[in-house]
Amino acid sequence: MKAGEICNREVVVAYRDMNLVDAANLMREFHVGSLVVVVDRLSERVPVGLLTDRDIAVAVVAKELDPRKLSVGEVTAGELHTVRENDSVTDVLRLMREHGVRRVPVITHSGALAGIVTIDDVLDIVAEELGDVVHAVARERVRETHARP
Repeated sequence: MKAGEICNREVVVAYRDMNLVDAANLMREFHVGSLVVVVDRLSERVPVGLLTDRDIAVAVVAKELDPRKLSVGEVTAGELHTVRENDSVTDVLRLMREHGVRRVPVITHSGALAGIVTIDDVLDIVAEELGDVVHAVARERVRETHARP
């Protein structure tokens, strides 16, 4: 299965110059824990960062900074890790594990934002595949029982 098949294509985005309070309100309004930070390039949105609710808690609230005076770009930290639509779920999981991230933007061949994959999306796929393995083993036992009473 490919990243483009399991990603959520309805991504809530923010821009670097967006006020942090407005970004937090977007998270609340859309019930998400992160926003993909984008820049506009021609007619495409290109991901350049990821802002999480944890970023706000650790980098702003814990330091007692005033979120009304900060922009998304001032709080978004670290390197952005992305996957392409044709990357496998195994590739996505490897990237998440190697970089310690739980969310990964999915990009098109041109680098535009296509969606986002979360660790929960990957867990759903893995759980489904494990269920298939369990069913296959159970069917083998039934077949064996009927073939050799």
